Amino acid sequence: MVQQEPAGAPGLAAVGEAAAAATPEVQLSRRRWAVVLLFSSYSLCNAFQWIQYGSINNIFMHFYGVSAFAIDWLSMSYMLTYIPLLFPVAWLLDKRGLRFIALAGSALNALGAWVKLGSLKPHLFPITILGQVICSLAQVFILGMPSRIASVWFSSREVSTACSIAVFGNQLGIAVGFLVPPVLVPNVEDVEKLAYHISIMFFMTAGVATALFILVVIVFKEKPPHPPSRAQALIQSRLTEEYSYVQSILCLLRNANFLLLMVTYGLNTGCFYALSTLLNRVVIHHYPGEEVNAGRIGLTIILSGMVGALISGIWLDRTKTYKQTTLVVYVMSLVGMITYTFTLSLGHLWVVFVTAGMLGFFMTGYLPLGFEFAAELTYPESEGTSSGLLNVSAQIFGIAFTIGQGQIIDHFGTKAGNIFLCSFLFLGTVMTAFIKADLRRQQANLDNEQTKVMPEACTDPIVIEESKL
Repeated sequence: MVQQEPAGAPGLAAVGEAAAAATPEVQLSRRRWAVVLLFSSYSLCNAFQWIQYGSINNIFMHFYGVSAFAIDWLSMSYMLTYIPLLFPVAWLLDKRGLRFIALAGSALNALGAWVKLGSLKPHLFPITILGQVICSLAQVFILGMPSRIASVWFSSREVSTACSIAVFGNQLGIAVGFLVPPVLVPNVEDVEKLAYHISIMFFMTAGVATALFILVVIVFKEKPPHPPSRAQALIQSRLTEEYSYVQSILCLLRNANFLLLMVTYGLNTGCFYALSTLLNRVVIHHYPGEEVNAGRIGLTIILSGMVGALISGIWLDRTKTYKQTTLVVYVMSLVGMITYTFTLSLGHLWVVFVTAGMLGFFMTGYLPLGFEFAAELTYPESEGTSSGLLNVSAQIFGIAFTIGQGQIIDHFGTKAGNIFLCSFLFLGTVMTAFIKADLRRQQANLDNEQTKVMPEACTDPIVIEESKL
């Protein structure tokens, strides 16, 4: 059964009455769930390839005969590649659309997986670097998509939940990346046996990535026949020639609330990237020989974070309390990181599982919150551009924190390295408190006379403010 929202709100002020009269009918498409689940699946596969080296860092060090820092860079290549390619890919998203970006991302993901199969000898480390770099290119076509897919395909009552589901795939991929490699690739001395086990993992990944690419070709459509919400209908009613990509970026960079969110999102997510990349090294330092349990701890962090993300997405759809929810989750991420830091060395693995789970519930649960809060603060600008800028911030901080924490761990120990991350989470918590809840997308969706006219991208909007804490 097709659900409908009330239609008929006029367009943006600059578009005029003609555009408002042409606003299309608002309906929901049954295909929307297939689209978001398929995206979530190939995002999962790409995220798995990001962490598959880091989760068994010591084993790949032995196989390729390289340093821990070299293996860390296989993960950091994802972060480094994203930074210069954000704007070209965001431009392609606006000019060529969702389907083109989905095809490119899933194709590059499959290609990188097949290239890695050519690196099954110790002297072929450069080939595995090439495969990982190709996968990192795929990630550029993936990370900024969740909020865009949610807005284009889902109603205002579903958009935060849909964004959480889209982010789920990436998080679940990291979880699988922590769980599966230690099981498929045991820590054995014989290089030939090691190569055999690594080949099984690489073949499985390539097969799944290829199947997902074929499904994207068949299933993934550009957009539904009708816009799913009033806000999306207003955007689609704008004349194409009135949209300026450069002007859109400049407007975002002049939005003080968005700039604050961009920095705080980068601090939180950068801490998560560093924590994930160095988790194997940190756990093995305190619990030698526990590679499998190190992976399970990573799995615990991600799975609890997925639960947190789902709960926060449902909560936002029902309450629209973006500022309060974001601040509470940020504070609890800091509390979780402090608890994890000071219980890691107690000598009890079960304590590490519990504290890591609490940390993951809030820290990884924060990721979709940032996307959705940004979409609210920056409407009617492209969600792909705002999400992309958030992710650039995350990659920059991720590289800095991974290198910084790694060096601190080498010279001063794991506790000092984790305190380093705690200090930046505290800074992010303070900055989050200063973000004003300017909910522009909700303003466009309100069904009353006071919200029938939305401002242009760079004008001061009619503001919905959440109650202050």
